Amino acid sequence: MESTTFRIGELFNPRSVAIVGVPRGLKVGKLFLMALIDQGFQGPIYPVNPNAEEIDGLKTYPDLHSIPGPVDLAIILVPHSNTLSIIQDCAKKGVKGAVLFTAGYKETGTAEGKALEEELVKTAAASGMRLIGPNGMGLYCPKTGLSFFPQLSKKSGPVGIISHSGSLTNILGYIAPKKGLGFSKVVSLGNECDLTCADFLLYLADDADTKVIGAYIEGIKDGPFFLDALKKASAEKPVILWKVGLTPEGSKAAASHTGALAGSANIWEGIVNQGGGIAVTGFEAWVDSIMAFSMLPTGLGNQIAVISGPGGLAVSAAEACGREGLKMAELSPDSKSMLSGFIPSTGTSLNNPIDIGLTASLDINIYIESAGTVAKDPGVDAIALIGIGLDIDSNNKYTEAIIKIQKASGKPFMMINIPGFDPELAQRFCEAGIPFFDSAERAMKSYARVYKYQSRSSTQWRK
Repeated sequence: MESTTFRIGELFNPRSVAIVGVPRGLKVGKLFLMALIDQGFQGPIYPVNPNAEEIDGLKTYPDLHSIPGPVDLAIILVPHSNTLSIIQDCAKKGVKGAVLFTAGYKETGTAEGKALEEELVKTAAASGMRLIGPNGMGLYCPKTGLSFFPQLSKKSGPVGIISHSGSLTNILGYIAPKKGLGFSKVVSLGNECDLTCADFLLYLADDADTKVIGAYIEGIKDGPFFLDALKKASAEKPVILWKVGLTPEGSKAAASHTGALAGSANIWEGIVNQGGGIAVTGFEAWVDSIMAFSMLPTGLGNQIAVISGPGGLAVSAAEACGREGLKMAELSPDSKSMLSGFIPSTGTSLNNPIDIGLTASLDINIYIESAGTVAKDPGVDAIALIGIGLDIDSNNKYTEAIIKIQKASGKPFMMINIPGFDPELAQRFCEAGIPFFDSAERAMKSYARVYKYQSRSSTQWRK
């Protein structure tokens, strides 16, 4: 029998997709058909609905047996009471994998739900078919035109995502362009009746298109298997883990959502430490870390220079730097001498953090020249820049100039938001590979995660 990772690879690269139970009207299940069409899936798409001859211009079939060609992937939208017969049809058809969208199985806590789920898995296994879900959205892969929600980015990238939540994958896919993120493979696992988070960790560990792995986890079915998979994946690339269900309240919510059995925070910390993963808490920290690991280069150092117009934000950035175990770089005498040539002498500081004062908002060149000077300092490993001009023209100039300086110097930059900065310009930084953070605290925490991972990792990963 083919290996699990080989079969997962086939599911991300299907020749054809059948959508069983797709509605004619604009109901939730229709989104899967709309998503495949919107993403530009190149293979045949077979809607299955016994009550329709055509849906959205596509010939519709009454059942799987009526489809003339082979079906690699089936997306099953029928109620759970009808799922078993559909899985039996899939097995006869030679379907390689099926996404179970609807819930109503083991997570209900009933004997009937548990028995039905076990029978589904048994039926699928007998034919070599693998299942994703139930209560999952399935697969998103821009490279092959797979998608589970309309209007997700068509741009591929280095990030692989594993999630027990379908809505989180949709949200992440929606904001990805604003963060400069592109995805290699994304899976919404749901309740994991068959394929698990650990299976996809092993797959993404060997996937050449994936350089960074992010995972949202509500529960773990097999602890030893998960730990082994995490070790193997973390040896190849960073694995950023957001685990919920570590408090009584979160555990109860996770159980009601996917039927997941949670664990204690201490046990989870031990698993992450043993497995070499990077643990985060909350959506913002998860996205910040994915962005940082995707964009920051290898060989990071811990000597940080902070350039800021607002003095208070300069101080808070320095404090955040120290809190995360990073150091404030000592500027060379030459750098200070050059800075003194254009930074006003009052209300400013040439020491790191470099407080360039309020005048810089009136004369954006002060920000630009300061960044260029500090980027050349051999004692500076990375620059955190907190700046804003007074109008769109000065902010456009600032954005383009900083991108050029970063590319010319090769040193990592972190852009830190000031309320009022144009979100489109923030997106331009991210598209250029310069991470843009909403606060200095989030920037330093994310940078420190990457620095510490690189410091302890025996495997160098690349963009």
